[in-house]
Amino acid sequence: MINSIWNKTIPAGGKWSGTIGKGKLVKFTALGKGANLSTIMYHANQLTERYNMPDTLKAQHTSHLTKGHVLMSDNGRVLTSIVEDSLGWHDSISGYTSRKETDEKYGITTYQELRNNWLRSGEENFAVELVRNGLGVRDIVPVLNLFSKVFCDENGDMHYVEDHCQEGATVTLRTEMDTLFIFSNTPNPLDPRNEYPSVPIQIEVFNAEPVKDDDVCVNFRPENRRAFENTWEYHTLLSDSKSVVLK
Repeated sequence: MINSIWNKTIPAGGKWSGTIGKGKLVKFTALGKGANLSTIMYHANQLTERYNMPDTLKAQHTSHLTKGHVLMSDNGRVLTSIVEDSLGWHDSISGYTSRKETDEKYGITTYQELRNNWLRSGEENFAVELVRNGLGVRDIVPVLNLFSKVFCDENGDMHYVEDHCQEGATVTLRTEMDTLFIFSNTPNPLDPRNEYPSVPIQIEVFNAEPVKDDDVCVNFRPENRRAFENTWEYHTLLSDSKSVVLK
């Protein structure tokens, strides 16, 4: 196994933000069962370009994400691709927790009383990390909840699957553009458990091999290939190195 070039563990309730350059593998590992990592993404060199949930789902004819899917931007390019996944389902529709929801479900806690042990919400974690990167709460977009499974029944009711994520579950993204990640390791809003359900998550970054023409993410849907072509065109016009190995 190749050693990672960087790694970090986000504790339960924690947050992190940072830019990971294109051509990297970002591997996430749940260090306990019931993990949920709320994630939003931006093009690091042009922050007005960001993850577009509606286009991502519509183009790939799905409401959940797994290996082969890509995370598209609102400029029709690929920010990241899901290249490995031990779970087969990551939630794209449930959003993130608010302070009000967190207080009502788990009880009121404050930083003044508990310091770093207070129970954080996704809303606050995102707000802090966005400001650190020159953005604000108005820039929050729909999130991807890694490790969570939520489905809709025929009546349109949404259901959270409690035993979906076990300890050791992994998912790996490949960055197709320089990507600013904002992470909040806070509970899924639909998780029914009453004790703050959050576990540490390990992040490891590796160098990725060049994307090949028979890549599963490139070929998953015709729309995926068009989004990759838009991405490669962007890099070519910047005189960047070519990002694909053709036949």
